[in-house]
Amino acid sequence: MEKRSANALHQAGPPFLNLMSESALETLHSFIDGQFLPSNGTLLSWNSPQEGGQTVPLIEASNALCDQAIANACAAFRSHAAAPIVDRAAWLTQAAALLEQRVDAIAALLVNDIGKPVRVARTEVVRGVQFLRACAAQLQTLTGETLPLDAVAAGVGRHGLVRRVPYGVVVAVTPFNAPVNLLVQKVAPALAAGNAVIAKPHLGGTRAALAVAALFVEAGLPAGLFNVICGDRAPARALVRDPRVRVVTFTGGTAAGDALAREAGAKKFVAELGSNAANVVLADADLADAARRIAAAAFEASGQQCVSAQRVIVEAAAYDRFLPLFVEAAQALRVGSAADESTDIGPMVSRAAADRVMDMARQSVASGARYALEPRQTGCQVSPGILIDAPANSPIWADEAFGPLAVIQRAADAQEALDLANDSPFGLQGAVFTRSLGNTFLFAEGFEVGSLWINEASRFRLDIYPFGGAKQSGFGREGVRYAIEELSQLRFIGIRPL
Repeated sequence: MEKRSANALHQAGPPFLNLMSESALETLHSFIDGQFLPSNGTLLSWNSPQEGGQTVPLIEASNALCDQAIANACAAFRSHAAAPIVDRAAWLTQAAALLEQRVDAIAALLVNDIGKPVRVARTEVVRGVQFLRACAAQLQTLTGETLPLDAVAAGVGRHGLVRRVPYGVVVAVTPFNAPVNLLVQKVAPALAAGNAVIAKPHLGGTRAALAVAALFVEAGLPAGLFNVICGDRAPARALVRDPRVRVVTFTGGTAAGDALAREAGAKKFVAELGSNAANVVLADADLADAARRIAAAAFEASGQQCVSAQRVIVEAAAYDRFLPLFVEAAQALRVGSAADESTDIGPMVSRAAADRVMDMARQSVASGARYALEPRQTGCQVSPGILIDAPANSPIWADEAFGPLAVIQRAADAQEALDLANDSPFGLQGAVFTRSLGNTFLFAEGFEVGSLWINEASRFRLDIYPFGGAKQSGFGREGVRYAIEELSQLRFIGIRPL
């Protein structure tokens, strides 16, 4: 990432930049009050990890611009707080229709900007379409409740109602790895609940976030209800610490989430944080099926997802049969250009990320681990790596890889496998492969995670269930209904009839 002063480069330009440009990219600016707002500031450049990809230039928002975005969001919230459900549902539905028309164009942004394989990129954008429609549909089922106040003597003759109301301004800080999906996972529920939203995307996800925000305005969303701030860490800090911001929803690493939560202070903070997902394979499992599913969960997306399979814990009676199946499944995944339809594993998001993953592998081997499949690096590209016999203090076992590395550990039985699975400060989503109902309930009751899959790998996720972490993997829940509940608050109304 390069920085230099943009004062001399400032120009008014058209109100809407050509986000899909195939020639030299125009400099990106923050999106406030329904338009791109050119401003003086520091010029940042995000370098595409894709071979031959374009560099994305953008202007980092100053504190003053962040203040302007918050003031604009506050005004928009006040103006539209009483918008009926039918209007909110219509905004989401029309945004879904427009996003569906532009699946290929927005997927192309993900290919260039973060190196996501094109087939997977299209799937992500389609998932965003589906999520918007699901939030619109969920609005039809939102209910409150009536409380029996006459259950106590002092309540006789009085009526109690409970309903959900918006907080006001929500700041959504999103990562690079799913720039469309993880954006709409926050924006759509916040808007459905009646809030205004300011998104601060990762540098690599900025172009996609701006495209989605412009699309919402085109869909009829009132200006100011969805603003996007460009930049790196400084704008995120400026946004979350402002007292006018009522809720922060964040997806990213645990250290970054902890820092932002401290900056935010006493306000609602929803966080999906780090992970080191354990996938347990017991001796009675379908080993070939488990190997294929876990390999895809570990290595697709270059392992750059919080629920990517990292620790694979195999019951001893199945270990020698499972290991070659897992290596074979990993080798069957195609490593290549993100623009190639047949690619399963594209480049990592940056050369620095690729170097970090290779260094983790080397450190783990130095601590006593061995390779069952050695990873190879070419620029930003890292092929799958599988380690075995890793000590408990090795980086691959103890830390989050966030890359295409997995470690296989042997367990004597189901109970030891459970103990090893819980040997982590993280607890986002885990998986167990077994045919045993008894072992299913053993893990259902004892596995310290926010979500658990039986006979499906840890990277599998549906948007209709509550998704979020235990321990250092976060707090709060995403998922259509659950996210709307997180981003709204309960209000009690008591009535004493006259």
